[in-house]
Amino acid sequence: MKFVSGLSAAALTALVLSSPAFAQQSTPSSPTPPAQQQPSTQPPNPQDQTAPEAGGPTGDNGSIAIPKKKEKEPEPPPPPEPTVKNPPGLQNFSLRVDVPVVTLDVGVILEKTHQFVPNLKEENFRVYEDGKPQEIASFQQIKAPITAVLLVEFAANSYSFIYDMRNAAYTFAEQLRPDDYVAVMTYDMHTEILTDFTTDKRVVMSSLNQLTIPTWHETNLFDALYQTLDRLSRVEGRKYVVLVSSGRDTFSKITLDKVLQKIKATPNVTIFAIGTGQFARLMTEGRGGMGGQIREMDYLQADNQMTTFARMTGGMAFFPRFAGELPDDFGLINESIRNQYVLTYKPSNNKQDGTYRKLHVELVDNEGHPLKMQDEKHKPVKYDVISRDGYKAKQEVE
Repeated sequence: MKFVSGLSAAALTALVLSSPAFAQQSTPSSPTPPAQQQPSTQPPNPQDQTAPEAGGPTGDNGSIAIPKKKEKEPEPPPPPEPTVKNPPGLQNFSLRVDVPVVTLDVGVILEKTHQFVPNLKEENFRVYEDGKPQEIASFQQIKAPITAVLLVEFAANSYSFIYDMRNAAYTFAEQLRPDDYVAVMTYDMHTEILTDFTTDKRVVMSSLNQLTIPTWHETNLFDALYQTLDRLSRVEGRKYVVLVSSGRDTFSKITLDKVLQKIKATPNVTIFAIGTGQFARLMTEGRGGMGGQIREMDYLQADNQMTTFARMTGGMAFFPRFAGELPDDFGLINESIRNQYVLTYKPSNNKQDGTYRKLHVELVDNEGHPLKMQDEKHKPVKYDVISRDGYKAKQEVE
């Protein structure tokens, strides 16, 4: 941003007016002796003796101000670059506004147990942007509290869906810790904020107790998720959305494409999805007729949408068939959120053109080969690397 300062200078113009004295000088006449001034009996006015502040002459009508030329003051030194302090053990580094820095949260979990894999080093990570390797600027393993929105579907559908939603919401609330910030939102035809961000678990539980009798049948998932992301874009730091939903959208004004674009344009947000109504779906499976096939296709499409939301943001999607699976699923979500590797890098493509950049993270050993893990019995163990699949570069403002 450019700041333009203007210095306005006052121009003083002296006007020469015609007067009888001036006319007398143009005709010859005898000189007139000057009149003697009588001493004044009034004390002098202190203001008359004071020189004008601007240094101009004094006249019959008072001082005439002439702006003095100010000496050019030395320019102030440039402000120091802001320094971002890293945790102990890591070097501090400076950030400039015109140099983009990408922060990437990476989770490494075992494929079978979904347990977090700790104690990896910076040398084990390779980051690619649009297929090109990037140089990692900083690296750390963190264990942080949660800042999340619990977004639940609360519509007048099958009781099985409502039952699953309540169990999932209560399970999530029970696992909160004192330093976790959580907001609760519901949606049917409209989106409603039950509780703003709070660390009080009792407030969260109290808001969930309000979910008794739903009003509308519509499930406007796209509208609700879009509004949630829009609100979270104004919250600083790392944020999470725990979406408890059937995944079906019935009457949204926002399309799926617009939701996907919003996900790409919203940084530092990870979505975890919990599918509801799986047991009800089991009851309808195997039923003949065109209606049953269409309903089954709707459910498959809904699951794919939930999985896409999670995958794009580096989260996970779960589709429990029984309520007993919920504590384990939310335990994995909590562990994934609280235990992460955080990498930063300066992209080799530093253009601020607003394009979407594809990201890929992989693990390598000391020789640069794909990292292989083994259990205590030296058997190979499969793992998953979870991270965002891309980000939208900033658009340069001219």
